[in-house]
Amino acid sequence: MLPWKRVLRPLAALLLTAAVAVVPAATASADSAPSSGWNDYSCKPSAAHPRPVVLVHGTLGNSVDNWLGLAPYLTSRGYCVYSLDYGQLTGVPFFHGLGPIDKSAEQLSVFVDKVLASTGAAEADLVGHSQGGMMPRYYLRFLGGAGKVNALVGLAPDNHGATLSGLTNLLPYFPGAEDLVKATTPGLADQIPGSAFLTKLNAGGDTVPGVHYTVIATKYDEVATPWRSQYLSGSDVRNVLLQDLCPLDLSEHVAIGLLDRIAFHEVANALDPARATATTCASVFS
Repeated sequence: MLPWKRVLRPLAALLLTAAVAVVPAATASADSAPSSGWNDYSCKPSAAHPRPVVLVHGTLGNSVDNWLGLAPYLTSRGYCVYSLDYGQLTGVPFFHGLGPIDKSAEQLSVFVDKVLASTGAAEADLVGHSQGGMMPRYYLRFLGGAGKVNALVGLAPDNHGATLSGLTNLLPYFPGAEDLVKATTPGLADQIPGSAFLTKLNAGGDTVPGVHYTVIATKYDEVATPWRSQYLSGSDVRNVLLQDLCPLDLSEHVAIGLLDRIAFHEVANALDPARATATTCASVFS
C-alpha cells in the first residue's frame, strides 16, 4: 500500500466515527417516533418540502433498523418520513426483503397510497437501499407508480443484479443450488444477474418518463457488484460515485445506507435540488 493511503484510511475511519457520533439518537421503533415525523401519520408536508419521503429497506433489512441514521437526518430537516416492511417470509422475523420482488412492489404500491392519503400530497419521493433502490422501479414501470412518484434515490441499488463479488457466478457449479434459492428465498433469486425478474425489469430501458432518478454508489461495494452495474441509463438520471464526492469515504454496501452522512447529504440534495449544496468530506458534519 502506498504511504499516502496509510494516512488517508485512518482519516476516513475518523470521519465515519464522527458521522455516527453526530447522528441524532433514534427511537427503537419507527411507529413510536411521532415527534420526529418518522412514520407519524399526522405529519403534513411543508411548503419547503411538499412531498413525503418513503424509505425502502434492503434485503435482510426492515423498516426500523435500516433507517436509524437516515430517517432522523431527514426528519430533522423538515421532511415527513415513512418506512415500510416488505418481502416478509412466514416464520422469519426482522429480516425482510426475501419474498418475490414483484409482490414486494405491490406492497410498496399500497404503502405509498397510504402515505399520500395521509399527507394529502400528490406525489412522494422514494429513497431505497440495495434492493430497496431497485425494487421501486418495478412499481414505477408496471404498477402505475410513475404518476405518484417525483424522484427515486437509490443507495447502492442492485439495478442490474448483485453478484456478491462474483459468488453468484459459482451457482451453476453446484447442482440444485439455484433452484433451492428460488424455492426458499425468491427475493434473492430475483436479484441474480440474468434472472427472469431483472430481464423483465430492464427490458426497454432503465427508466420511465416523469421520474427523477439518482443513484449513489460506492466503489467499495461488495454486494451489488460490479459497482458500475448500479448505474442507470436515461434522460433524467444522475449517477454519483461516493468517492468522487469524498475520496476518504470507505463506506461499503451496508454502511452507505446505515450511517454515511456524506451519502445522506447527497440524498438531501437529490430530494431538494433547488437548495442543493456541494457534497464533500466536510458534509459528515452537516
